[in-house]
Amino acid sequence: MSYIGIFITAIFVNNIILSQFLGICPFLGVSKKKETAIGMGIAVMFVMTLASAVTYLIYHNLIVPYQLEFMTTVVFILVIAALVQMVEIIIKKTSPLLYQALGIFLPLITTNCAVLGIALLTVQKNMNFTETVLYSLANAMGFTLAIILFSGMRERLSKVKLPQAMQGAPIALITAGLLSMAFMGFSGVGN
Repeated sequence: MSYIGIFITAIFVNNIILSQFLGICPFLGVSKKKETAIGMGIAVMFVMTLASAVTYLIYHNLIVPYQLEFMTTVVFILVIAALVQMVEIIIKKTSPLLYQALGIFLPLITTNCAVLGIALLTVQKNMNFTETVLYSLANAMGFTLAIILFSGMRERLSKVKLPQAMQGAPIALITAGLLSMAFMGFSGVGN
């Protein structure tokens, strides 16, 4: 697959949130305001790309040579947790407002199944290092695009008078479903 094909497929066709349903917690939890959605998207982009690169190196230089494939998931989780702690410290020092806005959701990147899922998918798809980095970056960009679009839709919906039964989670889930259906229009583009 070409590098451009990797980007198109990961961002639009097989969007990590809207097609593969990974990373739903931050997608629903941090998408009420565009500012926090952008911050979460950037944090996930950094962590996902760095985590995939580091886990690739660990997998191919430690896990496979020593036949420790059964430890892959545990090692990947530990690496992701360490990277998230590093990102949290950096954001706390550089942007206290963003740190406060993200609140509990920043530590949730540690358990964000999208980050772990991409690291594991790159190993399963037997990608080389360049493909791993590009694939994880493209998926992170797809995550960011989806969460920013969704936050814009939720901000607009917050200004509309809705029936009591539709407020909150029901309208959020319906909106997420409609956004997912819109992205289905891209199926077949990257193939």
